[in-house]
Amino acid sequence: MTKSRAASFLTLGLLAVLGTSLILYATPQGLGLSDDSIAYIAGARSILAGNGYREAWLASNQPVTHFPPGFSSILALIGLGGLDPLRGTRFLNSILFGANSFLLGLLGWRMTRSQIAGVVLAILFVVNASLFNVHAVAMSEPLYIFFSLAAFLAFSEYFRSEKNIWLAAAACLVAFAYLTRYAGLALFLTFLITLVLLHDTWKKRLTAALIFILTALPFLLGWSIRNKIVADNATNRTLVYHPITAENIQTGIHNFSEFFIPVEAWRRALIKIPDFFPVFLMTLALALLIWVSWKGLKKFFQPAGERPEVLAFANGLYILGYLASIIATMLLFDASTKFKLRILSPVYVSLLILLVVLGCWLWERRSQAVRILVVTGAVLILGLSAYDAAGAVAKLHKGGQGYASFQWYDSQAMDFLSGLPEDIRIYTNQPGPVYLYAGRPSHVLPDLIDPVTGLPREGYAQGVEALQKDVRSGKAVLALFKFGSESEDVQTIYMQLSNGLYLVHDTHGDKIYAAQP
Repeated sequence: MTKSRAASFLTLGLLAVLGTSLILYATPQGLGLSDDSIAYIAGARSILAGNGYREAWLASNQPVTHFPPGFSSILALIGLGGLDPLRGTRFLNSILFGANSFLLGLLGWRMTRSQIAGVVLAILFVVNASLFNVHAVAMSEPLYIFFSLAAFLAFSEYFRSEKNIWLAAAACLVAFAYLTRYAGLALFLTFLITLVLLHDTWKKRLTAALIFILTALPFLLGWSIRNKIVADNATNRTLVYHPITAENIQTGIHNFSEFFIPVEAWRRALIKIPDFFPVFLMTLALALLIWVSWKGLKKFFQPAGERPEVLAFANGLYILGYLASIIATMLLFDASTKFKLRILSPVYVSLLILLVVLGCWLWERRSQAVRILVVTGAVLILGLSAYDAAGAVAKLHKGGQGYASFQWYDSQAMDFLSGLPEDIRIYTNQPGPVYLYAGRPSHVLPDLIDPVTGLPREGYAQGVEALQKDVRSGKAVLALFKFGSESEDVQTIYMQLSNGLYLVHDTHGDKIYAAQP
């Protein structure tokens, strides 16, 4: 190994250590927590207890099918060493932030054959506030990104060496990504299409596709079969059309704008320009579609021609495929999926990759003016991103996020629930934090709309009647958190649920109802 290569590996290693340290510093009270976070943590605890992957945060304790098992399984594996999954998430995601920066540096190095470009790409990842925030929450996206980047590396090595062992390795990593997030299906299709487009003979195309499918399929089918056996559904999704709401679209535009414009004052000025970001995003998507189509179809119809750089092409195709899969999910399978930061984070990673590819392509034009522009742009982007990331680190360091906030672990209502006899059932609008802080699985409330299908749920009135009867019998309580701060429709449901019940606890908008004394 030459001194320059050793220095590059050392630099990437130091960046990985820096990334890990930043997450640890920013989360002294643990990672941010959401409902999904608690589902993963409870699932890991259930695995550790020998009960399988189950909804331990709910009184029903059904097998989990809505979330694939990858993240919870890794947390359970860490838990074998004595570290509870709640703490294990901080250990895991901090390591993953460093590891992902290292893998991204290797990808940039391999794509551009430039060690400097690889280091720049790794730095861009570490100082990106959006991606930093994704790793600072106890969610599965960091692990999904890790498996995806590792799969891209193995896939690239397959095309370089033409050894099928690397194709099989890429297929296994894609399967692991799918078992971490169902969105891994987009990665599976990306690699399959790339194999067909970029190989120069039909024999190679069919052989490679067959090896790839046969290697990955057992993992994908195995999990689906398990779900069908234990819960009579493959992924807890139902084919029902539900249009994407304007509010969801605005959420996506907001998150993309924060990724592209790290300075808040600039972002707010640009977002006031009518349709600026929608037009910008559509133009970017169209340009990417044209580039991927041109490169892929040209190679497919002219096999003897030059092959496009595999990693750059595959990442461009992956952005389009991933977004298409998310939109299809929102339209047809899961109305609760939103264009949140964590959902968009894999796209951000691939966009950083293509940004560095573009910079290297411009650098190779050998124009002095263009090179000055590239260097100036790189310095500006790195500087502004570092400024934005510093603010994100300082903000997170001040206290826990989401359910990790003191408002939850210092909640008097949680203390009240913790003191209830074990045989008292708890109905609540916040089963996640009740499980986490009161140490009790709980029952969910009846609701009018199914959040997954977006359709009216049957038996709402009967559910309300059964809940109130259970509470009045003295065998259960109703705990409603943030009472009065929800939307009008939600407040109406809360009023219906609590109608006629006796209020036994009321602090900071958290109300608990029980039977008459």
